[in-house]
Amino acid sequence: MIYLQFLVNGLLLGGLYACIAAGFSLVWGVLHIINILHGAFIVLGAYIAFYSYTLLGIHPFVSVISAGLILGVIGYVMQATLINRVVTKSVLITLTLTFGLELILNNAMLLAFTADFRKVVLQNPLGNASFGGVFVPLDRLAAMVLSLLVIAAVGITLKMTRMGRAIVAVRTDREAASLMGVNVARTYALTFAIGAMMAGAAGSLMSVIFPVSPLTGHLFLGKAFVICVLGGIGSVAGAVIGGLALGLIESFGGLVFGPENALILSFVLLLVLLVVRPQGIMGKKEH
Repeated sequence: MIYLQFLVNGLLLGGLYACIAAGFSLVWGVLHIINILHGAFIVLGAYIAFYSYTLLGIHPFVSVISAGLILGVIGYVMQATLINRVVTKSVLITLTLTFGLELILNNAMLLAFTADFRKVVLQNPLGNASFGGVFVPLDRLAAMVLSLLVIAAVGITLKMTRMGRAIVAVRTDREAASLMGVNVARTYALTFAIGAMMAGAAGSLMSVIFPVSPLTGHLFLGKAFVICVLGGIGSVAGAVIGGLALGLIESFGGLVFGPENALILSFVLLLVLLVVRPQGIMGKKEH
């Protein structure tokens, strides 16, 4: 029975991890840049949810919308005004730029919110449910379901809308898409905005489960890296597979090797996959 409990814990955690990485993977796959800002975006989304709840009484599950919209606007402006200027340059230049922007945003959050850890403590939590001796925290279950719904909405947008088809076209062949009339610069900005929106939504959901601080941004970014390598860079579906896989690995790894070694185990797996299958489970070699 204990193994079934750890399976449930891993799946619940993995669902949240998927939302952390989906936006990061999309930006990486379309713009071909490593967005070091992603972890800071997640933390900012968590702070928006925290203060929305403590000051306005807005539930974090509702703040998913507001946090996503605010981060989406911030991401669009950053991409359109700054990152788009160097997006076609070498990876070192874009990496340095996003790293510098991350430092600015992170220090701004330290000044505004301090380094203290904060977590949303719900006045009326959903509690736990028991199924055959397996306990399921309903707040975490609801957060996982909302996480997967956000990812599904983005996936449907990419497949069913004109904007989504433009993003897919640019990801496949930027020059050909430009010749077909696609505004590549605007598509890049929209893609970056979607990635930031998903980071904000993930931060809002994470605020109910884990305490956050500006210092935790690098932890979220590291997990996004691992998940993208597991699932495949540029694949939203791959982010779901990779997130669930990382959640299960950390859950059972904590059982076997101790919870303090669960994260080490995930990074060891990352190194193995980089050698054996660098494109990930659902990724393509060209990414």
